[in-house]
Amino acid sequence: MDATDGLSVIKLGVADANAGLALSTEAHWNQTEEDWLVFLRDGVVFGIREGARLVATAALLPYSDNNAWISMVLVSATHRRRGLATRLVDACLEAARKNGLTSWLDATPDGAAVYGRLGFTPTLQLRRLKLMKPTPASAEAPSAATLEALCARDQRATGFDRTALLTALAQRAGSRIVAANSSIALVRDGRTARHIGPMFADHAVEALALVRVIAGSENGPLLLDAVASQPAFLDGLTASGWTIERPFQRMRFGPPTAAAEETPFAVAGPEFG
Repeated sequence: MDATDGLSVIKLGVADANAGLALSTEAHWNQTEEDWLVFLRDGVVFGIREGARLVATAALLPYSDNNAWISMVLVSATHRRRGLATRLVDACLEAARKNGLTSWLDATPDGAAVYGRLGFTPTLQLRRLKLMKPTPASAEAPSAATLEALCARDQRATGFDRTALLTALAQRAGSRIVAANSSIALVRDGRTARHIGPMFADHAVEALALVRVIAGSENGPLLLDAVASQPAFLDGLTASGWTIERPFQRMRFGPPTAAAEETPFAVAGPEFG
């Protein structure tokens, strides 16, 4: 795995969480140290250092049913356009191949072009939205819901079991699972904003109602990664003050492993942030 410039791909450990956080913070991502620890403890994180400084990362997090998520693909601004991200993604794909795993990731438009050349297939189109100033708190409050209910809806939407991951996210300080009518969502902390997702509902009206109630019970900025194939939901969000920050493309490398039974309204954010 040695590069011609002398920078080697290495495996990182939990002691590298702060260095990884510095990279994602430089990129203005919303990740916390706890997000990094999920990948470092439960998956494999590949990195490249120049001297003592961590300058690039990519992580592979195994899920159930022969699936895995490629995340935390980051390169410091000082080391971009040198092929480091491609080398690290290749390391993740090789690890996935050895274990017979289908790999998934969320890509920016520029990243999607690169991943497409590597053999990734587009699946869901996503939109990152932000609400800077939630509406003042009202008397209406979302009802608490169970982790089991959230995991069941998530499995129907993704086709595989993410109970371990959702449990880790839901058990963090500040996290809550809320529901109203047919809709249910996880709300959790990020570095600079709280994040809503994943979110499931039977209809856009019910999903929008739950977002409105959540926003009314929050004090700071909120992020949400909406599924673009839910246009009524997207239009309702933008009409109520949410702004679209950027698009994402969900992509798959390898054969499909299971068919989804429903489409989510919002997904867990890229790399959970």
